[in-house]
Amino acid sequence: MEEERIITNKVLEQDEILDNSIRPETIDEYIGQQEVKENIKVFVEAAKLRKEPLDHVLLYGPPGLGKTTLAYIIARELGSHLKTASGPSIEKTGDLAAILSSLEPGDVLFIDEIHRMPRFIEEILYPAMEDFALDLIVGGEGNSRSIKIDLPPFTLVGATTRAGDLSSPLRDRFGIISKLKFYTQEELTSIVERTSRVLAMPILKEAAIELAKRSRGTPRIANRLFRRVRDFALVEGKETIDLEIMQKALKRLGVDESGLDETDHQLLRAIIQKFNGGPVGVEAIASSIGEEISTIEDVLEPYLLQQGFLKRTARGRIVTEKAYQALQINYQNTIFEDHFSDS
Repeated sequence: MEEERIITNKVLEQDEILDNSIRPETIDEYIGQQEVKENIKVFVEAAKLRKEPLDHVLLYGPPGLGKTTLAYIIARELGSHLKTASGPSIEKTGDLAAILSSLEPGDVLFIDEIHRMPRFIEEILYPAMEDFALDLIVGGEGNSRSIKIDLPPFTLVGATTRAGDLSSPLRDRFGIISKLKFYTQEELTSIVERTSRVLAMPILKEAAIELAKRSRGTPRIANRLFRRVRDFALVEGKETIDLEIMQKALKRLGVDESGLDETDHQLLRAIIQKFNGGPVGVEAIASSIGEEISTIEDVLEPYLLQQGFLKRTARGRIVTEKAYQALQINYQNTIFEDHFSDS
């Protein structure tokens, strides 16, 4: 199951505790996403100079890239309080009304997985975002009436891994839309070194580079792997994480040199062995490896596609020669890959 994966992008309870201790507090401390960071810095400063709330912000991209951290930083840079919620937890009109009614002037409301809010909740959010007002219908059938509640000016920061699942009316109400990308090896190395300082566990440069290389371009995974490698180092009596203990720990954790774990191998191997390398639909892949479609599309595929292990075509997924090499399976080009190589 995904919860058991050491490199899962899912936010686990221990991650939340760790994030609070290592999360950067200012925009200048935030590593990576340079273009997004610089733009947000300008927008925040301009809003403060105008003495107006910052435009609503939509952050999208694969999980684990720092969307929640950016929300915390935006609130801090504005000198505001941050209140958090998640799309799936807002099930009724009253849930949203309670959240919005609790806001103070200038507050930042962060809604994670905003694409998972019910559509009827979205419609109530529109006037709140545009006019800072809440329009509600109260009373039973035949005795209902509309009431309007004024809200204080606030900034909504929405985060999603699926920007395409947002309705156009909701997406259009965000004045700032930023896409977060996978991190470079150099950026992840800097993050690992910063985490080692915060957690008071020294790491040699070559070990930090090795960990960064295997972290799938994702800070959350880099920090989680660092904690596990630290465990191996402590048990072996090491006061510093060196390359030897790093490689030994990652091998024990089942993370290969490309950052792939057994679940990734299982997916790629299934396409090769059960579907002749593809093309194959995501539904068939999900059934063959016992994973949810959403897990494949949101967690597994983004990195596999970005690194060239997988191709997505109109007829389905195709495994590339690079994947065969990673699995040490003899590669045979298929007519499907030839036909769709330029898709």
